[in-house]
Amino acid sequence: MSSTAIPAPMFSTASSADRLNQSCFCITLDRDALCRALERESEDPAFCAAFIQTKPHLFSNVPVFLPSEAIAEMGRIAAAIEEATRLPAYQNTVLSWAPEIARQDHGPLGAFMGYDFHLDDDGPKLIEINTNAGGAFLNALLARAQLACCVEVEGAITAARASDFEAEVVRMFRNEWHRQRGDTPIARIAIIDDRPEEQYLYPEFVLARQLFLKAGLDAVIADASQLRYEQGWLLAGDLEIGMVYNRLVDFALERPEHAALNAAYREGAVVLTPNPHNHALLADKRNLTLLSDPAALEAFGASPELRAQLAGIPQTIVVTPENADLLWHTRKDLFFKPAAGHGSKAVYRGDKVTRGVWTEIAGGGYVAQRFAAPGERAVKIDGAAVARKMDVRLYTYGGRILLAAARLYQGQTTNFRTPGGGFASVLAV
Repeated sequence: MSSTAIPAPMFSTASSADRLNQSCFCITLDRDALCRALERESEDPAFCAAFIQTKPHLFSNVPVFLPSEAIAEMGRIAAAIEEATRLPAYQNTVLSWAPEIARQDHGPLGAFMGYDFHLDDDGPKLIEINTNAGGAFLNALLARAQLACCVEVEGAITAARASDFEAEVVRMFRNEWHRQRGDTPIARIAIIDDRPEEQYLYPEFVLARQLFLKAGLDAVIADASQLRYEQGWLLAGDLEIGMVYNRLVDFALERPEHAALNAAYREGAVVLTPNPHNHALLADKRNLTLLSDPAALEAFGASPELRAQLAGIPQTIVVTPENADLLWHTRKDLFFKPAAGHGSKAVYRGDKVTRGVWTEIAGGGYVAQRFAAPGERAVKIDGAAVARKMDVRLYTYGGRILLAAARLYQGQTTNFRTPGGGFASVLAV
């Protein structure tokens, strides 16, 4: 897995962000203020008790500190990826292995793209790209419920609270509509998932609906399996749906219970965002084999500047019967991920892989990614300092940052089960 590496920007381990991440234990999250905000935004006085207090590890009490230049560098990597995906030769390649439905492009760019990063001494390393990235609505309120527990963080908290997240979200969905429907008035929006009320992040479906309603946009939450497609209309119950904010992980709409949405999308009868085309261009993990390969990028017509910016993507290759033996012997330096996976499902760190699991991986459908160590944030549990791993997610639209957030965890991947872990506000220093 050798390649010609282009040096990444260097970020000092002695930076104030690193120092604060290792030594600042003061609790900045005002949970009462967060609950009040959630209840106000949802217009439900029982919202926090029903949906948040039952999830003790959804939010961390501490923020994550990052150098502002590291956040800017992550933004440049995300923008470079989206620029690369517009190259015709790149599109031809990734659509050749995508499901047939993904070749239809009705115009939308994909709401709430998610770019996940690990940070080390060499700068940010992109580890995953996600469509329908979850958590943005919750993290926007989390950022505003932080207390300045020391002088050093007061300015960063003030800056985090200044975000115009809600207005940006409304503009994003309006733009998605107009990219497909032109100047016609935006129709009813359905926020959909399978059994939405059972989803761990259902609280933000409620927040999304309320945000749309406040902006004068009719919105409902619907179960994707209950949708119907009749006489050119997608229906949720008796309600006509013009636009769908899609939270499904059936990215190609292949499951029988999603047949109505599949048909409506194919016929352009609904504005679906994100959609199979967005996923095929950006989030199929096989795409990382191209985006991390300077030779492939050059063949696609990527400029030297664009190739240099994409050097922040660890080298990734498809696991095949031909390279399986080599990858087994070098597995300690690798991470293995299913090409069509999501949410850290069936993801394995190489040094934890057993022979039984390896049989599954070697059978196909996986990519091997050069291991990029996660950053660390120290937290206090029962008075003792303990290390938690951290990753950083950028929520973007059209290659532009809407919000940055972190996730703290213990173990192989993020899981929202770790004491001291969960979503954490990102404070730039």
